[in-house]
Amino acid sequence: MFRQQGMLPRSLAMIGLCLVSVCFIALVGCSSKKTVQRIDTDTDIDLSGEWNDADSRRVSEALIGQITAGNWVVNHVSKTGEMPVVIIGEMRNKTMEHIATKTFIADLERNFINSGRVTVVASAEEREQMRGERADQQEFSSQASMAQWGREMGADYMFIGEINMIVDQEGGDTVKYYQVDCYMADLESNVKVWAGFEKIKKYISKKKYKG
Repeated sequence: MFRQQGMLPRSLAMIGLCLVSVCFIALVGCSSKKTVQRIDTDTDIDLSGEWNDADSRRVSEALIGQITAGNWVVNHVSKTGEMPVVIIGEMRNKTMEHIATKTFIADLERNFINSGRVTVVASAEEREQMRGERADQQEFSSQASMAQWGREMGADYMFIGEINMIVDQEGGDTVKYYQVDCYMADLESNVKVWAGFEKIKKYISKKKYKG
């Protein structure tokens, strides 16, 4: 009987401790507040230190400046009297990170078109969609309005490239070096008429707090 009475205060203490823990967790949960702020899309924000939209934008703009200023454009215009026709090929991601290469390619295409120095034709995937629409028009559109077969513009050159990365890490400090190597190749001869690169270097530091 004495043992059972002695256990009662201990049980009450355990219940009290559990209640305090629950209240503490509830207070912590209530104290956190999520906020969302709209910012300009050109603002550079780097949270993870990985490749992001700012890197894609900066590299594509720099590369297009190099490419369109190259002698290959002048040589082509001198030879044919027309602007070179370019198709964007594959951009290979050889890093350990997930990189949205389609976004990067879209940035490149947009900057190519806006440069006004080259003509850009649709990719293989886009051409398949267009050919499907053209096939439908042959059956359902009027003779005067339907798009004709055999009038696609062929590309003179293909733009191809790859993204590589070197990582140097020690303790909580990391240096990431990205290099984007690109080439412009003549589709008829396979000759590379232009080669260039752009690089990005990032230093990521994780501070350690002593408890």
